[in-house]
Amino acid sequence: MARGSFTTAASPVTQVVNLPFQPQRVELVNYTTYSAPAQYAISKATWDTAMGQSNTVFEYLESASAAWIPAVDYTTSGISTFGAGLSLQYGPQKQIIGATKASPIVFNVTAHGYSVGDVVVFEGLYQSATTGMPQICGMPFQISAVTDSSHFTVVWNGNQSNYTALSGSPTGAYVKKVLYPFLYCPGVSFISAVSTGTTTTVTTTTNHNLVVGQEVAFRIPSAWGITQLNSLPNAALPGSPVYGYVTSLTSNTVFVCSINSSSFTAYANNPAVASVPGLSFPQVLSVGDVNTGGVAYSGGALYPSPSFPTSSGGASTINGPAISGAFVNNTSQGFVVQNGAGAVQSSATLLTASSLYIWEAFLYDISS
Repeated sequence: MARGSFTTAASPVTQVVNLPFQPQRVELVNYTTYSAPAQYAISKATWDTAMGQSNTVFEYLESASAAWIPAVDYTTSGISTFGAGLSLQYGPQKQIIGATKASPIVFNVTAHGYSVGDVVVFEGLYQSATTGMPQICGMPFQISAVTDSSHFTVVWNGNQSNYTALSGSPTGAYVKKVLYPFLYCPGVSFISAVSTGTTTTVTTTTNHNLVVGQEVAFRIPSAWGITQLNSLPNAALPGSPVYGYVTSLTSNTVFVCSINSSSFTAYANNPAVASVPGLSFPQVLSVGDVNTGGVAYSGGALYPSPSFPTSSGGASTINGPAISGAFVNNTSQGFVVQNGAGAVQSSATLLTASSLYIWEAFLYDISS
């Protein structure tokens, strides 16, 4: 048995709780609902392995003022468990109804059930045989905004000449959620934008999980421009890679590295639809110095355990200090709380804004 708490943000995102076991039952109490009641606020929620993954029952306040009237509901996008090695499992495939030709792109998917911070992958995205947005298929994207139950946003510039808006639920256009996307820390990140200058600013499609001082290497196919960033070849020292160092972190998806790219060609994320078959994606990755940002071991304290899914505000892994010169395996396990909406009352969502949740998780000695 384990217990703990977390406080949701003003715009709640999926909560990841790491444990030394995979629970069979999880119970939540929203203390804020009791101390500051509000209509549709969740008071209690329960998940049990007998319900199946993500199916969660909950209680909420139905009335708009005192006397407060409790009601019950359930969601199919609630609490689920995870364990080591599950990073490439996917959620259900969902039909895409449409997508805007804009920056960022807004997707229309009926009852998507996604939250800010979820990682998704697209497939298809053809409006016709020669138009659409197939250039971004197969690349992981972190959802940056959720407008409502049918619309969400990913950070990519779709307002370019080779992109076409999607409409009318095009055949084969789907999206699915990557359930546990962070198998390694910091992992390999896909690039959505690059700003050149005396230093280079890079925007990634998901959390980069980098820290200041890390060395990074770039893998950019010619279709995306700015191939001068690539770690190989090094014209001055053949066979020696060119690395940059992370100098600052703007956000969990934006970092600045030391490479002077003032004279480099521009980054171009506008490949033609005809070039999609066989298209490789632009990537940046750590070269494995000390990936937690610690210092080399010299008889004192070891470097701290890495955090997932981000180095800022993430949950620490259970596998102890990192190893110098290697990626860190995310062998974490525990449970995830998504911000699913009620199946009956969609205004009641599992994670109420700016609320203190107290949780208990159980793995039973005897069960049947």
